[in-house]
Amino acid sequence: MIKLLGYFFGIGSVLALIGAGGVGVYVAKMSEDLPDYQVLEKYEPPVMTRIHASDGGLMAEYAKQRRLYLPIQAIPDRLKNAFLSAEDKNFYEHHGVDPEGIVRAAVVSIKGGPMQGGSTITQQVAKNFLLTNERSMERKVKEAILSLRIEQAYSKDRILELYLNEIYLGLGAYGVAAASLSYFDKSVNELEIQEVAYLAALPKAPENYNPFRNPNEALARRNWVIQRMAENGFITQDEANKAIAKPLGIKTRSNNAYVPSAEYFTEEVRRDIISRYGVNALYEGGLSVRTTIDPHMQVEARKALQHALVQYDQAKGFRGPVKTIELGNDWGTPLGEIEGLSDVPEWQLAVVLTTDANSVSIGLQPDKLPSGRRGPEREIGTIALSDMRWALSMVEGGRRASVKTADRVLQRGDVVYVEKKGDGSEYRLRQPPRVQGALVAMDPHTGRVLAMVGGFSYAQSEFNRATQAYRQPGSSFKPIVYAAALDNGYTPASVILDAPISIPNGTGGFWEPKNYGGEFAGPSTLRTGIEKSRNLMTVRLAQDMGMKLVAEYAERFGIYDKMMPYLPMALGSGETTVMRMVSAYSVMANGGRSIEPSLIDRVQDRYGRTVYKHDNRKCDQCNDAAWSDQPEPELIDDRQQVLDPMTAYQITSMMEGVVQRGTATVVKELGVPAAGKTGTTNDEKDAWFVGFTPNLVTGVYLGYDNPQPLGHGGTGGGFAAPVFVDFMKDAIAGKPVADFRIPEGMTQVAVDRRTGMAADPNSKDAIIEAFKPGTGPSNVYQVIGEGGGGPVASQPLPAEAQQAIVSGAGGLF
Repeated sequence: MIKLLGYFFGIGSVLALIGAGGVGVYVAKMSEDLPDYQVLEKYEPPVMTRIHASDGGLMAEYAKQRRLYLPIQAIPDRLKNAFLSAEDKNFYEHHGVDPEGIVRAAVVSIKGGPMQGGSTITQQVAKNFLLTNERSMERKVKEAILSLRIEQAYSKDRILELYLNEIYLGLGAYGVAAASLSYFDKSVNELEIQEVAYLAALPKAPENYNPFRNPNEALARRNWVIQRMAENGFITQDEANKAIAKPLGIKTRSNNAYVPSAEYFTEEVRRDIISRYGVNALYEGGLSVRTTIDPHMQVEARKALQHALVQYDQAKGFRGPVKTIELGNDWGTPLGEIEGLSDVPEWQLAVVLTTDANSVSIGLQPDKLPSGRRGPEREIGTIALSDMRWALSMVEGGRRASVKTADRVLQRGDVVYVEKKGDGSEYRLRQPPRVQGALVAMDPHTGRVLAMVGGFSYAQSEFNRATQAYRQPGSSFKPIVYAAALDNGYTPASVILDAPISIPNGTGGFWEPKNYGGEFAGPSTLRTGIEKSRNLMTVRLAQDMGMKLVAEYAERFGIYDKMMPYLPMALGSGETTVMRMVSAYSVMANGGRSIEPSLIDRVQDRYGRTVYKHDNRKCDQCNDAAWSDQPEPELIDDRQQVLDPMTAYQITSMMEGVVQRGTATVVKELGVPAAGKTGTTNDEKDAWFVGFTPNLVTGVYLGYDNPQPLGHGGTGGGFAAPVFVDFMKDAIAGKPVADFRIPEGMTQVAVDRRTGMAADPNSKDAIIEAFKPGTGPSNVYQVIGEGGGGPVASQPLPAEAQQAIVSGAGGLF
């Protein structure tokens, strides 16, 4: 018997050795082509880029995998304990594998069942980082081998850090930091017990526990995790009971979490980042971008521009509903399928339910739930005839027709935009305008763009008219012509002839520019020429000093990359953008220094290192470690001086006259020192105003995308300047009033506003002008351009200038 037992023991031992050898060979074979686990040491997961406003507010997030990477020290213990309870309670005790779980999974597989879990957190790290999701015994063996090696190479905290930042948790969120924001709109440090438990419930099957599709399953799984936390001693049973009693409490991140009204600005920043660092850096690099936007100014800029566009458009009449739908048993369903203007939150879509002569009953589009579906509520409202009176002038077939009752304007099933009047159920009828525009506000001393609006609505049109629309600036270009003159020997008191001029156009005809209204005033000073926006004076001035000089200054100021040196260009017939015009005026506002507009203050990489900074001024002593009675540090501004500071003040003073006595007197109501220039092109197709106070430059452009006349009042002074005023009122509110600084060495002399000669300061026709050293009012009355406008007037315009004349000579007003 003993021999028999020994015999069987020997056979068993041999078989065990053979089995062990076979397992060893199998494991060795599996180990041959394993991925290199050491890559985890330098692992840099795709991390989303976040764009912030100047005050730190979040503007946008860009990612292929929505992830924020947190070091293990920044992850609270409560959150770590929830995941350990749900996924691997013995994580800090085992060496990478759970033998019991492996055996259980192997038995099920041998019996023909599906591959099961039982993986430790370390095994999940091995699978997620180094292997595929293939369900096979071979993958499980490789996973176990890699887990053992990982445990030997890295600390437990490092492994848990990788896991908590890599795991997919649904709603497009990777890692606990992103998931915390996606599900609860909180940072991980703000999460409560029931919230960390829900996040820990997700790794097993995020879609199965989706809170919108499967709320009951999600709640049950969350409660299971809470109970496990109590059983493992991480929380008390009393805390668990209280947490289980609470609802899921999902609060997905809404648009309110982002800086409002900044869609055009944000898109411009996105393009800038891609041009600098590439697409991968934007969507995977984890950059932190601090922009220049002032959120308050941005809201006011959008408000001022939209108000003007709506007012102008409503004066043109009602063009009809957005759409007409069939009203069945539930009008909310078809209405909910129509996409509105998401970035105009004041407006809602509504469908007309009933109409009569004096009012319209409407059904409002149901709110969108976090799940993306429309809510079950059905809200009813009313539009009174008085709140849609502007629409009684209707546009039908391109012709305007007048009606007198509400039921002639709207019919049952019409879908329209409405705006709530107050707290009740009364609404105003609204209509997205066809006319468009742009506004840019910039700090003239730094080039920081503080606000930018590229149109009425980004949801309506993504085309950014502040940076992408090239339009004729008209008379808003004239300050460049006058600045070039002042920088080259002319003074504000120089006199130029304002009289008709005729120039051969090279095709047998003549180019005969005219002033707005057709009148002319004879000899007038440069100041009068710019204040009254005289085209004839500008043309004579440009031809007297030469268009090559004007082109050089236009290029210096950044308005054009290369300007055709032909006379029509002096009236703003070339095409440029609002951003370029604001940058050019900033040069005049800051004392003549070159300016580089920027929407970005700073870019940091995923480790917090600064990789870009807009402000490159040098300050050698700013980082001194100690105070030793040394002088205060000074910032060294080494930007190029493109305009004499005295010239900059002279042209600024002349543009103050535009506001006080010229074509932009509406700007006087600001009550602070302000300068600027209006611009209107031929047939009033483009309306401009670019102006500034000592510390803020703002440019406004208005016009149709497909150029067409704006009609009566569509001038720079009548249409664009009021937008400037509306915006600037709020932009400068509460800020100290500053005067334009007069450079040292300039002299102030009273001159006659008509002749430009010295005058008695007490004379009603006297005006104080600033003169550079060595210059002053002329003792002899001289008129530039007398006798037909000089020799250039008889020379035909080159062929290249013909298009400028055909497309409009610009600069009417």
